[in-house]
Amino acid sequence: MTMHRTLTTLGCAITAVLATAWSAAPPTQPASPATATTVRTHDGPVRGAAHDGYRTFDGIPYAAPPLGRLRWAPPRRAAPWSGVRDATGPASACPQPTGEVPGGSTDEDCLYLNVTTPDGAGPAAPRPVIVWLHGGGFTTGAGSSYDAHRMATRGDVVVVTVNYRLGALGFLAHSGLPGSGTFGLADQQAALRWVRAEIGAFGGDARNVTLAGESAGGYSVCAQLASPAAAGLFDQAIIESGPCTGRPDRPFAPSSVPLNAARASGADFAAKVGCGSTRDVLACLRRVGVSRLLAAQDTDQQPAYATPLLPSDPAAAIAAGRFHRVPVLLGNNHDEGNGWAAGIVQAGHPVTPGTWPDVVASFFPSPGQAKAIVREYPVHRTDGGPVFGAVIGDADFACPTARTDALLAAQVPVWRYEFADEHAPPLTSGTPPFPLGAPHASELPYLFDLGGRARDLTAAQHQLADTMIDYWTRFARTADPNGPSSPHWPRKTVLSLAPDHIVPTRTAQSRHHCAFWNALG
Repeated sequence: MTMHRTLTTLGCAITAVLATAWSAAPPTQPASPATATTVRTHDGPVRGAAHDGYRTFDGIPYAAPPLGRLRWAPPRRAAPWSGVRDATGPASACPQPTGEVPGGSTDEDCLYLNVTTPDGAGPAAPRPVIVWLHGGGFTTGAGSSYDAHRMATRGDVVVVTVNYRLGALGFLAHSGLPGSGTFGLADQQAALRWVRAEIGAFGGDARNVTLAGESAGGYSVCAQLASPAAAGLFDQAIIESGPCTGRPDRPFAPSSVPLNAARASGADFAAKVGCGSTRDVLACLRRVGVSRLLAAQDTDQQPAYATPLLPSDPAAAIAAGRFHRVPVLLGNNHDEGNGWAAGIVQAGHPVTPGTWPDVVASFFPSPGQAKAIVREYPVHRTDGGPVFGAVIGDADFACPTARTDALLAAQVPVWRYEFADEHAPPLTSGTPPFPLGAPHASELPYLFDLGGRARDLTAAQHQLADTMIDYWTRFARTADPNGPSSPHWPRKTVLSLAPDHIVPTRTAQSRHHCAFWNALG
């Protein structure tokens, strides 16, 4: 295995470890059936759970189970049911290795969503809706990991969290397979169509839907911005740490791949599971057990473009102005790369002045590029980990986010933030080899309760969390995050978010060496 593949695989493993951090504590316990509440959808009534100030409806099917012949098929409408469907607990996560979901999952019957809505019958007007797409490298994650009650109650919004097909089951490409490489994205669109049709029954405004996500979920928002099939399915977009200009040669951030490359990977995958030389490859693949599929798939997955659902790489589509004209709120964390760098160092790959050129060359094999990066980011005796983290953060997140901002802002209103709480609660147990600052995913506990992580916030951090929820939900309500209760957030600036300062700045790109990366290409 090459050093690049070794470090990339370790990086993907670190992503799973980060996700595991918020799965350890159970979600808010559902209420007893005596306090449950029932809502009627077009497919049948669902009984949710009433809590202190909010209601939850978990495990609602938005598409038919993708089983048998529906494995690697576009999502079909869910079958109606008779009687009242229990929606007091989450459904299965989509198949994935162990990580965010303890023990993983092998259950393909997973196309479900969860609704959190403030309590109180009949608001004066329908509430804005936020549809949340989870991250996890298109390989792990579940909508049920995100307890959205703080966002729903403080912001007076309806929040929908979504499962979508992952890994090879979500993104396999094959020449004989309609929908190749984009089944997980098609699932997201099916969920959005469900929201347009059904969310009014939960007090939500079907005409005011914000599509939001983080990491792979953020990049999914980019893909939906660029997908003609998503036209009319959402009205605003929030992109957290998933810049639309991600590239396969920058492996820590999500990206997409051309269909021909995805098909080549699909052929390799079919051979791994013993179907490569069969007469009917797809029929053979549909008979393979889920555990075997998971064992054979790559640790990282990407959607395919040059497909009907995603005709162009989102970066190219957005650069050409071919995207849905909706307002966008986007941003990144100040120290995105530190979690990966720390995990790689702890896994036995120290970053020292002597090893640094080889580490850089493993990710940037062009000799000229590698030498330039080593000069721009020199490593001294004790700072190798943070320097490595800065390279990952700048190359894969901060500077691509700045580029995404510039491309989108030429056509639509854009507000950009940088989450910069250097004392954000750690997402993993143990002591890292250096302070992580505000690494990838560290903003999430400020917006959602993730396995009880909100309990780790200080009083000042809780105040920051409230401010962030105010910005996010006002944006969902009015397409502008500004309001009387928070510091003004001007467009064409970067709002720095930390407990001791919430201020707009114009210096974020210089802090992140973006001029260097733009020149490097």
